[in-house]
Amino acid sequence: MKELTIKTPAKINLGLNILSKREDGYHNLETIFYPINLFDELTIKGYQKYELITNNTQLNTEHNSTITKARELISEYAGIEINAMVTLDKRIPIGAGMGGGSSDGAAALILFNKYYDLKLSNEILYSLALKIGSDVPFFIEPKPMFGSSKGEVLETIGLILDRPILIVNPGIHISTSWAFSKIVPRIPETHLNQINLPGGNIFSVFRESIINDFEVVIFESYPEIKEIKNKMYRLGAEFSLMTGSGSTVFGIFPDEISVLKASKEFPANYFIFIDRLVK
Repeated sequence: MKELTIKTPAKINLGLNILSKREDGYHNLETIFYPINLFDELTIKGYQKYELITNNTQLNTEHNSTITKARELISEYAGIEINAMVTLDKRIPIGAGMGGGSSDGAAALILFNKYYDLKLSNEILYSLALKIGSDVPFFIEPKPMFGSSKGEVLETIGLILDRPILIVNPGIHISTSWAFSKIVPRIPETHLNQINLPGGNIFSVFRESIINDFEVVIFESYPEIKEIKNKMYRLGAEFSLMTGSGSTVFGIFPDEISVLKASKEFPANYFIFIDRLVK
């Protein structure tokens, strides 16, 4: 029986500015999406009915996952009945600001499209992805991009971080809707797509120009997350920031030795991952 497997990445936000509240209840924002080498894995094979199986007990009890939404959207658009077993090997932390659920939803669209040989274009997949969530379209073709509007207006940028990245998540689940409700929108002095990235050490520019507006809100309520960022700098990070609405913090380190040393300084119950930039 035919079987197909694909990997789908997590992302970090290199900056996140919340610009204004929209009439539709969402917010206008700007960010730089950057995919990292931490992947979930989706496998599909034929079955007598649709079934989603994961290695995460929390997701196994959810009936409204992004993967199931993707199935419904593809079924409606293509006019087919998707009866298949989809297995999700979940490695990206849940509710961590790394886009794991969004990535899974986009991957499911791609997976169903390939498995059933629907030949839907990326433009069509993008439009379906947007119905799942604002940052889901990014994962249709995940590469460094400037995102604006709700995060769905994407522009490819030529940015490669030539340093190892340390990912630290303390296991704190933060409600995105709660975080947005606490935000006071503002217009930044320098927009993210206007930052001049020199050919040398760009990370000093990052530290001067790039912030995440959610940090003010999240750090006040969760000082443990603020301490992770402070610790990143104490351990030698060239740049550190919380990603999304938290609770993950990343640190960009100068070399392999420093990032390995830093990774051992966080509690054993934290989720720790090093992106070694094998793109």
